Amino acid sequence: MEREKLSSRLGFILLSAGCAIGIGNVWKFPYVAGQNGGAIFILIYLFFLIILGLPVMTMEFSMGRAAKKSCAKIYDKLEPKGTKWHIHSKFAIAGNYLLMMFYTTVAGWMLKYFVDMASGALDFSSTEQVALHFETMNKDPLSLVLYMGIVVILGFGICALGLQNGLERITKWMMLALLAIMILLAINSIFLPGAGEGLSFYLLPSMEKFHEAGALNVIVAAMNQAFFTLSLGIGAMAIFGSYIDRDHSLLTESINVAVLDTFVAITAGLIIIPACFAYNVEVGAGPSLIFITLPNLFHSMPMGRLWGTLFFVFMSFAALSTVLAVFENIISSTMDLFGWSRKKACRINLVLVFCLSLPCALGFNILENIAPLGVGTTIMDLEDFLVSNIILPLGSLVFVLFCTWKQGWGWNAFVKEANTGAGLQIKPWMKNYCKYVLPCIIAIVFTLGILPYLF
Repeated sequence: MEREKLSSRLGFILLSAGCAIGIGNVWKFPYVAGQNGGAIFILIYLFFLIILGLPVMTMEFSMGRAAKKSCAKIYDKLEPKGTKWHIHSKFAIAGNYLLMMFYTTVAGWMLKYFVDMASGALDFSSTEQVALHFETMNKDPLSLVLYMGIVVILGFGICALGLQNGLERITKWMMLALLAIMILLAINSIFLPGAGEGLSFYLLPSMEKFHEAGALNVIVAAMNQAFFTLSLGIGAMAIFGSYIDRDHSLLTESINVAVLDTFVAITAGLIIIPACFAYNVEVGAGPSLIFITLPNLFHSMPMGRLWGTLFFVFMSFAALSTVLAVFENIISSTMDLFGWSRKKACRINLVLVFCLSLPCALGFNILENIAPLGVGTTIMDLEDFLVSNIILPLGSLVFVLFCTWKQGWGWNAFVKEANTGAGLQIKPWMKNYCKYVLPCIIAIVFTLGILPYLF
């Protein structure tokens, strides 16, 4: 069976960026920037994105394009005979499923808030009522399972239409709509009375704020954000590499995806931070920023329900773009492993992912007594920890070692694939950095991610 292909370079860039652009960009980036001194955090984040995110993404794209396979079979095609690199494939596939086991619930939250904001079901009468709305939603198992189910059916339904007719076409429109809505929301926030202070906090670097937040804290936060924003380590980027031709070099394509991903993250901050300053709201409010702080903020704005509805449309699109990309990786892997047709892979995985996602959706209500990481934690916290703190960094480390060690695919084979096509080239001087320094940085990210859970 001939491998499917994407119809355009734009489709590839938007799909890859859609995978990277998730809730982490629009939910986490503004409040992490808020907690870590605003502009100075962004500069350090961009530095780590260049030295950490770009090389790993280029390697993942290269492996996908060279093998023309999903993460399930990528090593079988590229690894030297007798080596065991393919063991990582099982962990990469597990990572995709684990990610969707909680991400479908988060995407369901966004859809539910969009419906409640648009219909007027969200009670704005007091800050307590807004906080209660989020709590009430999570206590209702039917509501969480229903919206999680809608996300799963929608995702696999779109993927079942085909790579070009379903995934590429829908993601293109969704991503372009997402960018348009973001720009509209950002313009609205920037011109709010009193937003100027927020803009200067967000865009003008301040050494005072850097020291206030703690230099090491800011550096670690920026490094983590730069690493995790691109969804590297589980083959989610490799799959799109496998669908493209060899017209453009892969460092160029990685930069295009990273620029789009960063544009969305920074614009999300332009939507949220000036508005927080305009209405005297704490910018470092943490995850509750989206569901409790912002609805109160929209209530204060002229035409607040309209802006709130648009915001949650944008949040839903950001979540769904990641869901679609990871579902495609899951579908492609099962097609490669079992020889199934696309439609059969979608049907079986729809049932499987829905059942696997139930513990997370029920972890806030029926299964709330299960606290796997200690008092106050949920099943979602455990699943997030396994993916974000273990599978992504260790998977990225394996990709880097595979592409730089002669016992793996090797530097020369990687560079030959990455540099095929027009655009920026991987240079010889990058070899020692990628072979020795990059694995150390990823090891630091991994260590920092698990230390708090060990002590």
